[in-house]
Amino acid sequence: MQYNAKSPEDYISQVPMDRRAVMNKLRAVIKKNLPKGFQETMSYGMIGYVVPHSIYPDGYHCDPKLPLPFMSIASQKNFIAVYHSGVYADPKMLAWFTQEYPKHSARKLDMGKSCIRFKKPEEVPMELIGELCAKMTVEEWVRLYEHAIKR
Repeated sequence: MQYNAKSPEDYISQVPMDRRAVMNKLRAVIKKNLPKGFQETMSYGMIGYVVPHSIYPDGYHCDPKLPLPFMSIASQKNFIAVYHSGVYADPKMLAWFTQEYPKHSARKLDMGKSCIRFKKPEEVPMELIGELCAKMTVEEWVRLYEHAIKR
């Protein structure tokens, strides 16, 4: 689902009422745990966490005018999504996450390349998402990103 939101607060105000509390809590967990340097913004119609141009002037290779994306959260039609570039780009981080997930949820992991889907908003494993957020610094993300792009 696309929302015409100008800010993260505006985005959350537009999601269905039964998801607002979870989206607010998810946002708070991310902001508390993301290492210094990432910036919250609206990105691709979602709440995004990016490496700003002030830290990485090259920006995103697909459109250098955009800051380098790292993570996003969204309320989609049938689920809440957490998009995390680290689990996509770093096999060790993916392995860690898939091993940890069953310790935090009785549900089967529903995941694409970078998208982690939660069909029941009340079952978002906030503690695990917080741990995931803290695992990669801005510098580590830029290094991993550049290594993947310059191959």
